[in-house]
Amino acid sequence: MLMRTAPFRELDRLTQQLLGPGTWSRPSAMPMDAYREDDEYVMAFDLPGVTEDAIDIDVERNMLTVKAERRPVMKADDVQTELSERPLGVFSRRLVLADSLDTEHIKADYDAGVLTLRIPIAERAKPRKISVGVGSGRKEISG
Repeated sequence: MLMRTAPFRELDRLTQQLLGPGTWSRPSAMPMDAYREDDEYVMAFDLPGVTEDAIDIDVERNMLTVKAERRPVMKADDVQTELSERPLGVFSRRLVLADSLDTEHIKADYDAGVLTLRIPIAERAKPRKISVGVGSGRKEISG
């Protein structure tokens, strides 16, 4: 159902830690889980601290793109930061979806820092029974 397009994801994660936050031209990867549940394909993306309006989901043909931006929290002028480990910047994930998924009916929910996409399995991809008919009579071959 899903083809991974980021074979160097772990290297990207280490690079992000060394180089800093992602930008729109060089976004950081976001962790995700993907699984099939009944007649839907479900993808869950971890986006803690991202507001709902900072999430952008696009589908073009069978390419799904999820982008999100975690913005810094505005602090008062008299606050001095002692430690800042939570990553800020732009996060993105591009996935090639199988033709057996119905991309016209994707549902997206965002709750407790997790973006969940539910993509129905297309009717043409669902298993179905084919009945076998009986012929309309006996045929003889004569020579």
